[in-house]
Amino acid sequence: MTIDITSADDMTPAEWNTLVERARYTDAMHQWEALAVIARHADSTVHRLIGHKGQEPVGIFPVFERRYGPITAVFSPPPGLRIVYLGPGLLNMDKLTQRKTERRQRAFIDGVLEWVDERIGPSYIHVRTTPGYPDVRPFTWNDCTVSPTYTYHVDITGPESDLLDRFSRDARTNIRDAAATDYDVDERGPEAIDRIVEQVRSRYAAQDVPYDVTPSFVRELYEQTPDGTIRPFTCHLDGSFVGGILAVAFDDTIARWQGGVKPDVDSDFPINDVLDWDVMRAGREIGCTTYDLVGANFPRINRYKSKFGPILTPFYEVEQASLLGSLAARMYKHRK
Repeated sequence: MTIDITSADDMTPAEWNTLVERARYTDAMHQWEALAVIARHADSTVHRLIGHKGQEPVGIFPVFERRYGPITAVFSPPPGLRIVYLGPGLLNMDKLTQRKTERRQRAFIDGVLEWVDERIGPSYIHVRTTPGYPDVRPFTWNDCTVSPTYTYHVDITGPESDLLDRFSRDARTNIRDAAATDYDVDERGPEAIDRIVEQVRSRYAAQDVPYDVTPSFVRELYEQTPDGTIRPFTCHLDGSFVGGILAVAFDDTIARWQGGVKPDVDSDFPINDVLDWDVMRAGREIGCTTYDLVGANFPRINRYKSKFGPILTPFYEVEQASLLGSLAARMYKHRK
């Protein structure tokens, strides 16, 4: 089977975004505007690749080209900006038999990797799929190393009381008892972005963890992507800012992207519990069915996230490196 791989340079943003909306295994960062903002802030070139079988689109796969001296690397998503997922999205495969789906998907991934090799010739490739991406075997068949990693998904459908009842006892108590405190959780505009990002930066600095996300990057995403994509939620206690979460909404999922870190203030008030609860409620109001807690790979943090009754959901990291590219691999793992 032959799948033609082309770049979407001649497409309009609306045409590309229509494919993103139709595809499976895509998220907000696949959108044209988000890719452009990410490329600027990651000092890289984005290639929006599309696979066609005849006239029918079968997949999209944005990749970022970046140079480190003599090393050329390809990422999806690029490191440094805390973009969690990207990788391939698939189109027009739902009604195919398993055999035809596998053949088409393999031909699409083969074609993308061939395009990347011929047009860019990287020493290092790193891809991170969206949760639930179904079949990473075509990457392994192209001499890539594939590793599973995990996030937590919370089913936020059904009556609100049933959702709360699925939480752990301490989470239920914290949320119910919080009503007696003078607190306020609101979704705010771009003015809240700086407060949230700087709080996260401070927390990471205290742990000697690199954090390259900037308020200007997040504000640009907020301004350039469709309304309601980047959603800044803040918690105020007795009128003072104490915490926040930058959520990302796309299709049926609202995701806990940045924030929700250990608060700066010494308080017994469950700041992050009420933030997560209000983000879930906001997601329900716009028709989302899933709250992605974004990450389930660190035992200390997992103890907090698992109290919301989530489902452990895998996604995959794909890596291919030449001897020279192993240097880029070490740089990536330090800054991702």
